[in-house]
Amino acid sequence: MVRYAGRYDHFVGGEYVPPASGRYFSNPTPVTGRVFTEIAESVPDDLRRATDDARGAAAGWSKTALAERAVILSEVADRIEDNLEALAVAESWDTGKPIRQTLGADVPLAADHFRYFAGAIRAAEGVRSGIDGDTVVHGFREPVGVVVRSLGWDYPLLGAAWCLAPALATGNTVVLKPAAQTPASIHALLSVVNDLVPPGVINVVNGFAATPPLGLSPSVFFADLDGSLRDRALDGFATGTSLALVQHSRYEQFLGAAVERVQGLVTGHPLDTSTTVGALVSADELAKTTAHVEAAARTGGRIRAGGGRASLGGELDGGFFLEPTVIEGDKGYGRPAAPVLPVIGFNDFDDAVKLVNEAGTSTGVSVWTQDTGVGYRAGRAINAARIWINSDHSHPAEAAFSREDRNTLLAEYWRDKRITMTYS
Repeated sequence: MVRYAGRYDHFVGGEYVPPASGRYFSNPTPVTGRVFTEIAESVPDDLRRATDDARGAAAGWSKTALAERAVILSEVADRIEDNLEALAVAESWDTGKPIRQTLGADVPLAADHFRYFAGAIRAAEGVRSGIDGDTVVHGFREPVGVVVRSLGWDYPLLGAAWCLAPALATGNTVVLKPAAQTPASIHALLSVVNDLVPPGVINVVNGFAATPPLGLSPSVFFADLDGSLRDRALDGFATGTSLALVQHSRYEQFLGAAVERVQGLVTGHPLDTSTTVGALVSADELAKTTAHVEAAARTGGRIRAGGGRASLGGELDGGFFLEPTVIEGDKGYGRPAAPVLPVIGFNDFDDAVKLVNEAGTSTGVSVWTQDTGVGYRAGRAINAARIWINSDHSHPAEAAFSREDRNTLLAEYWRDKRITMTYS
C-alpha cells in the first residue's frame, strides 16, 4: 500500500539534500511506538538554503499564466485522489489517526482545497477605475514571493494543502516546515505530486517544533434536543468535540446517553476500518494527556468513562493509546488531547456563551439546539471564527475558516499594486 523510505533528507530545489548538521532523528509510529524512518534535523542554514532556492524559483513560477497554474492545481488534486488510499495510510501511520478519518475526511479535503483554488484563481480579477477623462488606475495583484509555513501535528497533509493550494495558485513558492512529531506523511505527498511543479516551487525542511494544534472545539448542547437531532448530537459529543457544555435542566439524561455512546467507540489499530479511536500522536502527548486526566481526578473531576491507557495487546501494546475518557467537572482549559473529553454544565443561554468565551481561542464551536433562533443568537454571541449549528466541524474549502470571499481567501498570499496612468 505505502512504503516509507528508511531516511528522509530535506527536500530543496526539487531534490533531497542532506542536513547541514549531518544529524537525523528517529521517527516512531504512534501505532506501535517503533521507529519506522529517520528524519533530517534542521539548523538555520537548512532553512536559509531552502528559502534561497524557493526565491530563485519564484521568478519563473510567478510568471506562469493563471490558467496554467489552475491546471496544475487540478492535476495535484487528481493525483491525490488517485493515491487516496495510500496517502490515507501514510497519514494514519504517521499520526495515529483512524483510517476512516484520514480516508474519509483529511485526504479528500486536501484534494478539494487544490481543486477549489484552481477555480478561485481563474475567477480573480484586477481593478481598473477611471479618475478623469485622461487618467486611469490599474490594479494588479502580485505574489508575495516565498511563503514559509510551519505545520501542526494534528493535520499534517490537510494543513499542507491549506497553505500550498492558495500559495501556489497566487504564484508563490513555498517552504513547508512539518512538525517533528509528524514529519513523514508530507514526503508521501511529495512522491506523488512534486513532478507537477518546477524545482524549488515546493520545499520541505524537516525537524521543527510544531505549531499549536488548531485549538479547542467546544460543543454546546441545549436541553431542548430531541429525536433524530438529539441522536446526531450524541454522535457529535462522542467524536466531534474537545469540550462539551451540557445544559443543567436535562444534564444527567443527556450525559448518561452520551457516555454510553463514548463507551461504544472502538479503540484499535488505526488501519482497521472498524476503529473509531486511534493513537495519540506521540509518547509525549500520551504522557501529558494522562497527567491531565490524573490531575483532573485529584482536583474534583469525576471520571465517567475511561481514564487509563488502552491495552490492546500484541504490537499495539507499544503504541500511544488511551481509553476514550469523559471527565465531568473539568473545564479542559489545559486542552487535553483526544480522546479525552471534559464536560461541564451550564444554566442558560448567557451562561453557555460566557463559559465558551472564557475557554479561550476556539477554532470553531458547535451549537446543538432544536431552536434555530437560539442557534443563531449563539453564533453571533460566541467569540470564534467558525460556528456550526446542529453539525460538527466540517471544513469544506469554500467555507475557508470564516473568510468572507475568495479574494479575502487569497489576500495573504499576494500584494496589491496600483499604477496610475495619465494618457493625455
